[in-house]
Amino acid sequence: MAELVYDKTGRLLFTKEMKEEYTILFPTMLPVHFGLMARIIENLGYKVEMLTTNHRGIVDEGLKYVHNDTCYPALLVIGQLIDAVKSGRYDPHKVALLITQTGGGCRASNYIHLLRKALEKAGLSYVPVISLNLSGLEANPGFKLGLNTLRKAVFAMMYGDIIVQTANQVRPYEVTPGETDQTIRRLEDHLLEEMEHGRGLSFKSMVAHFDHITAALRAVPTAGEPKVRVGVVGEIYIKYSPLGNNNLEQFLLSEGAEPVVPGLTDFIIFKIYNREVDVGIYGGRWIKKKACQILKGYVEKCQRAMIAAMERSGFRAPGTFEDLRRLIQGYLGEGNKMGEGWLLTAEMLELIHSGTPNIVCTQPFGCLPNHIVGKGMIRKLKDDYPNSNIVAIDYDPGATKINQENRIKLMLANARGLTGRQPEASAELESAGVAAVD
Repeated sequence: MAELVYDKTGRLLFTKEMKEEYTILFPTMLPVHFGLMARIIENLGYKVEMLTTNHRGIVDEGLKYVHNDTCYPALLVIGQLIDAVKSGRYDPHKVALLITQTGGGCRASNYIHLLRKALEKAGLSYVPVISLNLSGLEANPGFKLGLNTLRKAVFAMMYGDIIVQTANQVRPYEVTPGETDQTIRRLEDHLLEEMEHGRGLSFKSMVAHFDHITAALRAVPTAGEPKVRVGVVGEIYIKYSPLGNNNLEQFLLSEGAEPVVPGLTDFIIFKIYNREVDVGIYGGRWIKKKACQILKGYVEKCQRAMIAAMERSGFRAPGTFEDLRRLIQGYLGEGNKMGEGWLLTAEMLELIHSGTPNIVCTQPFGCLPNHIVGKGMIRKLKDDYPNSNIVAIDYDPGATKINQENRIKLMLANARGLTGRQPEASAELESAGVAAVD
């Protein structure tokens, strides 16, 4: 067994010896994106497993070891990790836990401290915790991702976005149930093989892979009339994680709706742009602002290529980050950037403008930033866009799934009762005057 090594602060380190013996567990948020990332890390010689468990026991473990005033995503993430360690599927002396750490002002920077505190309470303080961050917050000698791996991670996030956004337009109409998901698995295998052999790591190859992805999903046989489209926005974990939102996308599909979920790319650009905004508002070194502008410009270039590929293949494409910035003018300032900040409101505006006025705004109960830029903006959006049909759904340990689903069903009934089916243009929606659900 690898010897336990601590740094001068008493933090247990993940060492090079552990790389050979330990299985690294990490929670999932975006199944496709994180699944690609897990396999990229596996190719570096690590044993990695993305947790997809989803049961009430996870919430109970979180409540047992995390204060119940802590936000629901933290409770779920920590509960899922501890549940896995205690499940009997792994040797608890041969597992490590991986968790992201942003360095921002919101809860995501506190997860790692809360997790270590929870492990200590559970008698599992010998389990090392690895911080995955780009802020230099913590280092672990046995876990290092080089620039080439980080580059693959960026590409994986872009590929994940175009897969999810095109698949969501195919899955509700597929002739053979499950064929969309089978196609996604084949695409993942192809993309990972390409990146592993160095063939998928240039902008030119990215564009080619975008076309390959859209062609593969366009080839899935579909049938049926257009369904009611329902946008999903909110706090990033609850918005994307099936564990966090009680399998919201699957529920919408079961109700005969087409889920429309904004991609991760805008959030990545938003976080980069915030560093640029900081310099403008609070001052700082021009070199930092310039570096952020260069990085933001590259990611935006990739985003434009993704949008173009979707349009070429006949898929409905999202707008650019600059489109979101234009939409938010007059609603929220760019200094409003805690958590999802102004981006959340901008995503709702984009959905309304693109013919998806039916929106589920997902939020952890008591999440202050989200209640301001999400639930707090619904009345203003309703006043400006009478066609908007938005329901805010709170998620926390005491919220019942049946109550959440009933409120979403009411929103769907509201949409179907007035439009019959989802119109293709926002002009039609304006004339329909769909009422919002408070």
